[in-house]
Amino acid sequence: MKSLIPALFTVGALMVLFGAAVYITSWEVAPYVYTIGATMVALAQINSPSKSSRANVKRLRRQQIFGALLLVLTGAFMFFTHGNEWIVCLTVAAILELYTAIRISQEEAKE
Repeated sequence: MKSLIPALFTVGALMVLFGAAVYITSWEVAPYVYTIGATMVALAQINSPSKSSRANVKRLRRQQIFGALLLVLTGAFMFFTHGNEWIVCLTVAAILELYTAIRISQEEAKE
């Protein structure tokens, strides 16, 4: 399972990027591609083992998983709303994901 996590994350991230990019063209399949990719990213992050037992890293991991769940929620917004709510949700998710990716690596380097 450990070797599948990076591949699951990479394929999911590419699907998220592609789905979000083509959603604005009103392609009917775009929300499906995005949501499947976001689910793959969320599963990869939930199942990735933490190298640290420090409280800061555990808190950051919870924030990272919350960001991944916001990515999936963005897919729901793509399906059920027809405004730009999905853009706001995606932006918040992206900021959380970027912040936690940087901070987790910094905290793990301290050990």
